[in-house]
Parts: sequence; structure tokens; C-alpha cells
Amino acid sequence: MSAPILPARLSYRDGHLFIEDVALATIAERFGTPTYVYSKASLADAYSAYAAALRERTGRGDAMVCYAVKANSSLAILQFFAQAGAGFDIVSVGELERVIAAGGDPARVIFSGVGKTRDEMRRALEVGIGCFNVESMSEARQLDAVANAMGVRAPVSLRVNPDVDAKTHPYIATGLKESKFGIAYAEAIDGYARVAGMSSLRIVGVDCHIGSQLLDAAPLMDALDKLLALIDRLAGSGIAIDHLDLGGGIGIRYGNEPAGEAIDVVDYLRRVFARIDHWQASRASARPLKVLFEPGRSLVGNAGVLLTRTLVLKPGATKNFAIVDAAMNDLLRPSLYDAWHGVLPVHRHALTESAMWDLVGPICESGDWLARARDLALREGDLLTFLSTGAYAMAMASNYNSRPRGAEVMVDGPSMHVIRERESVVDLFAGEHLLG
Repeated sequence: MSAPILPARLSYRDGHLFIEDVALATIAERFGTPTYVYSKASLADAYSAYAAALRERTGRGDAMVCYAVKANSSLAILQFFAQAGAGFDIVSVGELERVIAAGGDPARVIFSGVGKTRDEMRRALEVGIGCFNVESMSEARQLDAVANAMGVRAPVSLRVNPDVDAKTHPYIATGLKESKFGIAYAEAIDGYARVAGMSSLRIVGVDCHIGSQLLDAAPLMDALDKLLALIDRLAGSGIAIDHLDLGGGIGIRYGNEPAGEAIDVVDYLRRVFARIDHWQASRASARPLKVLFEPGRSLVGNAGVLLTRTLVLKPGATKNFAIVDAAMNDLLRPSLYDAWHGVLPVHRHALTESAMWDLVGPICESGDWLARARDLALREGDLLTFLSTGAYAMAMASNYNSRPRGAEVMVDGPSMHVIRERESVVDLFAGEHLLG
């Protein structure tokens, strides 16, 4: 197994692990464990890669990054991206309200998802979101009825399923024929024609999203080619498109990928823009296309770590178990996707003898594991750090086994700020009622 990749804003100083200029041990002492810790500078680093590529497009067309809120919906993180100039990709009215509470502009919000309720549609229209990514004809009819009752026209794209293999885990591959997401590519022309006939819908774009944790840009470029061909066919049918939404899905390096596998964001965006510019140049009548991207993991994944403490060491004849105070309710990805996260000690102590450990939590499930077969020199009470947990960690956290969720802390240089308080046990049943 590969050694953990140390994200740029993590470093050892005299044997102690720091995030920016704050010792992780200090965070554990002040806020306890488990705790999610984020680097503000790392968020800025990741966003700047997208922003730099978008700036290069100035004068050749418009483009926008819509942060995928599902990756990490903490208000302070949404606030950071809103202030940086990002739009947002949402999949529920709860995410919409979070964006608004964090200062985001609803007009820069894209509403995705296969199961929007009528109440969600109504609220999104009330605040004036930028676009609905419609994923079925049934949804289009329902949205048309809601918009008609409100006396407005809803801006829509159809999420088109291009049947492109994203070469990722099947649970997070969304662009194949078998996927629940989107409208089949072969049915897209008919779908657009039907939407064009709905009086309260206004076609503004074409959308796709083929999957998550993508480490090869080739499927993304294949999807782009199919969408450009679709836009040509739509133009021939008299349907004009204002924007092309290529979704997100760019992966990050966790540390167990084959050497060299990764997508360089700036290079990928340059290739996308070059392909679109070439396409437009060959069509004198082609309208300028606004290009949208929906990154999530690539913006926040490597900005966060999960801080935990070793509770019990339990060596055995066939396996050694280290029970830590974080569990599958704090970091679900390993048990859900068989995902791999790097693990590092917070202190490099004098203990030199290491062993292979399975790191597991206290939850009453055999599936409650966080890492397997890790070569570590461990003592009970040691602090450990799970790397690359900025995406889909706190966002997927639960209260299984009546476990309060951990605190979230944002580090900014030498400063640290609690951006979410640790839940208390009382918080877990605050909305419940006993029988009379």
C-alpha cells in the first residue's frame, strides 16, 4: 500500500503534526476528539486553480464554478466560497437554505437531483435560482405546473446521461445507461422538444455529470464531445442553448492510487475551453456558450483532516485492532465505498516498534472500520489523523449508536475558529417527545 500523501498545508515540526501554523495536538486538547479540522489556505489553494483557468477565458466567453454543496455543507465553508465568487450546485432545499444563510446568491445556484419535491421547486422559484437541472420528463411536468401556478417561467437544463464510463467506483458512477440519474442521450432531443412545448419552462442549458472521484480526464472530454454534438442537433431543431454544464467529479489523491493518476485542474479546464472555442469557431452562427463546472471534492477534500484518539489496543492471533474514538458515523466512506484514507500520528514518539493495525471505531457493527492493515507504532491514548476528509466526512456523518457528531474547526494561519460546536447527548433527542 502507498504511503499517505501529506497535503500541502500539513507538516511535521519537531515531530509534531501541524495544520498551517496550529499544532493538531492543541486542537485536540482544546476541542476534544473526534474533530474535523480544515485549512482555510488549502481551500483558497484549491479554488485558485479553478479561478486562474476561468480568468484566462476572459474575453472569450463566460464561465462559473458552482461548488457542489453535498461535498461539505458547513456554513463557514459555503461562506468562504460565496465570498470567493463561486456559485453553488445543490440537491435539496436544505442545501439551498444553507447557501442563502452563508451569503450565497440564489441566482448563481444550480438545483440538481432526481427527486425534487414540489415544495422544493416552489422555494427555489421564490428565491430566483439560476437553473434547475431536470432529470426526467415527470420532473419537467411537475416543475411546469408549479411555475405556472406561481406565474413564472422556470429556467431549466436537462441533465443528459451521455453513457460514458467514468472509470470510478460503481456507487459514484452516474453517467452510464443503468444510472438513476439524467435522461438517456438517445432521448435527449425528444426531451428538449417536449420541454420547449411547456409554457412555464424556459430552456437555458444542457447539463451532465458522469461520476465522482475521476482520475482520468478522457471520460470527461468524451462527455463534452457528446454534449457539443447534442447542442448542434438542438440548434438544428430551433432550440438555442445558453450554457453548458459539465458537472464535477474531478478526484483527489488519497494515497492509494496508481502513481501519476490525477487530473490537473488547470490543464483540464484549458482543454475544455480549447475544445469549445474550436467548436464555436467552426460554426459561424454558434452562440457564445457560458460554461459551468460543479466541483466538490476537488475543492474541499484535501483541505480537511479528522482528528481522533486511540482508546484501546487489541492485538490478536490473526489481526491487531486499534479502537479509536472516531467511527463509521464520523467517516462513512471506508465502510460504504471501501475507501482509503491516509493515517498519520500526531506525534512521532520514540516508540520504534510498529505493527499492522486495523483501525476501527466503537460502533456495534463489524463494518465499523476506518482503515485496514496500516503499519503504525501505536500506544493507547495516541492521537491520529485521518487525511483528506474535507469531503463526504462531516457531510455524511450520522448519530448512529446515539453518538454526537464531532466539532468542526477552521484553521487560518496561527488562528483556529470553531465553525460547528460538538453535539451534546441532549442535542440528540432535543426534538423528541415521550408518550403521555
